[in-house]
Amino acid sequence: MATTYDFPSDLLAGQEELHQVRAELSALLKRLPWSVEPLDGFSDDNGWRKVERPASPGWSADEQAEVEKLRQRERELAVFVSTHRYWSEMTGPDQVSARSELKHAHEGPHA
Repeated sequence: MATTYDFPSDLLAGQEELHQVRAELSALLKRLPWSVEPLDGFSDDNGWRKVERPASPGWSADEQAEVEKLRQRERELAVFVSTHRYWSEMTGPDQVSARSELKHAHEGPHA
């Protein structure tokens, strides 16, 4: 039977928000053009695989600001979660196991 951990509510909330911010950032980056700056499209088949990109209009100032805002929040949450006082109470394999469990805590109990 796997060990269950009694994570503090602020640590659980921080990890959950980190998942949400990462999902939001990932979805935003998938919607945006491939290049931040306006660039012409290109096709290159001289490498081990062919790479093609359409022309990129670049990102607007608002889009750049939104990406930066999400990246900043992601960094803040990652630092909060990884340096939480809860981790000072354990070491070694227990800490590794607990960190792994925390990452999946939002998925609910394992069947």
